Amino acid sequence: MSKWLMGHVMEFQLLISWTVLALVSLSDVASSSSVSAILDKLFDKANYDKKLPPRYDKPSWERQVEVTVNMFIVNMFAVSEIDMEYSMSLFLRERWKDSRLVYNDTLNLTRIELDPSMFGAIWQPDMFIATEKYSDFHEVTVRNQMVHIYPNGIIQYSARVTGAFFCAMDLRKYPFDTQECEFELESYGFDTTKLKFIWDDPPMTMSKNIKLPQFNLTSISTYNCDREYFGIKYPCIGVKFILERDYSFYLIQIFVPSILIVILSWVNFWLDCTSVPGRVSLALLTVLTMTTQSSGARENLPAVSYVKAIDVWMAACLAFVFLGLVEFAYVNVQSRVSTRRQMSYSKPVHELVQAVHNNMNGDINENEKENESQTSSESTCDTKEHLSNKGSECTKSYLICLKSLAGIERARAVDKISRVLFPLLFIIFNICYWTYVFLWSPAFMEGL
Repeated sequence: MSKWLMGHVMEFQLLISWTVLALVSLSDVASSSSVSAILDKLFDKANYDKKLPPRYDKPSWERQVEVTVNMFIVNMFAVSEIDMEYSMSLFLRERWKDSRLVYNDTLNLTRIELDPSMFGAIWQPDMFIATEKYSDFHEVTVRNQMVHIYPNGIIQYSARVTGAFFCAMDLRKYPFDTQECEFELESYGFDTTKLKFIWDDPPMTMSKNIKLPQFNLTSISTYNCDREYFGIKYPCIGVKFILERDYSFYLIQIFVPSILIVILSWVNFWLDCTSVPGRVSLALLTVLTMTTQSSGARENLPAVSYVKAIDVWMAACLAFVFLGLVEFAYVNVQSRVSTRRQMSYSKPVHELVQAVHNNMNGDINENEKENESQTSSESTCDTKEHLSNKGSECTKSYLICLKSLAGIERARAVDKISRVLFPLLFIIFNICYWTYVFLWSPAFMEGL
């Protein structure tokens, strides 16, 4: 008996389950059919024309449609100086009201999500990105766009866009610069009497994982940029990204190596002026290395008509290295002049004249020859002693006595002066350069 009762209870429970399931299915079908009915009614061609804006039937002063814009920046992943552009991926969101699409929310839907096949069935603002160079909509795995219709006629549109956008960069302080990049949205065909763009509050949000390799995003600000073409004013809004360059990479890769190369060129001043092969090799090596580094530092920069901070630095370093090579050339000439003079002193001119005279007469007095030889030797020694005395007198004041020195003594004096003068001038240049770089700002940066 109990088994029979239990069997009937189970059959009853199963019957109830099937009944509930059938009712839910019927409810879903009814709901689905009701949503379809709502959409059919909303987009009935007799009541809705997508070719006309929402307030086309209003008086002229009431036809303006307000479009609220919001952005979510997914990533900013590249800034190119040579192409004058920055790249980013974002969700672009628009919201406006179309009173023709108001409906009764009898099904508690909150909103209706349109299928992508119906996106073309509604009127949309003709917004375009004025600063765009190229961009694309995402379509993997599905088309990354959505349109929601709310019961009060509010339409929410969103699309994911990735592209490269123009940025007019001022590189006069490069690589210690701060760039101001703009992103502008503008209407292509509707003027300000029919369409108005306003930023949402907040106007944009950003992913927390955004990190640029060479820049820090310091601030973001919005602005209005309505433009007039042929007497017609078109709505426009924009946002400014302030990008401050992180110059630590350039200090390590460009400035420190160039300083070391300049210091290396000073080793020439400590080598003997007669060490021609060593000094030539070192001078040419530093000049060629500095030239290569200078071209590499400007490789990824555009050909602009003004002088950049990096240009001044590389030109100055190259000048110091090149002047070191010029100094060696001057010292080498002076040392060779001294060598020629010593050779001329070892065989005076009057000795040669006397030898010719003896050959013509066929006779010479041995005593006179010895006396002349002794006189010549004494003259040579006196000359050497005179030059040596001059050198010893001027060791304490090279700048004053440099004109009185000659030959190898002048060469060595120039080397000793260069050991002090070149480092001193380079230190003065560094003080002026770094002070100017960090205190001066281009005109557009003064208000930042």
